[in-house]
Amino acid sequence: MENIILVYITNPTRAEAKRIAKFLLQKKLIACANIFPIESLYQWENKIVQEKEFVLLAKTTEGQFKNVKKEVEKIHSYSVPCVIEIPARANKKYFDWLITSLAA
Repeated sequence: MENIILVYITNPTRAEAKRIAKFLLQKKLIACANIFPIESLYQWENKIVQEKEFVLLAKTTEGQFKNVKKEVEKIHSYSVPCVIEIPARANKKYFDWLITSLAA
């Protein structure tokens, strides 16, 4: 049985996060997505950068992670997009819905 994962993807704009979420949903690579505004601090080219970004938190299965990562890397505007797999557990009804959504 497949395990659920969350895929954490940072984006420069809400519009890009929505575009990527819709693309992944249409390809049936994810079942659901949430978008949150965040403030990020990170090292980039030997400088500390502070920016507003948007996290796309996508729900899918372990088996889909490679495909999600591949597709995001193709269409993301960042040269080094953040695409992180986070193991997750869900209640049975939600799990069943997610599996059905990916298979439909």
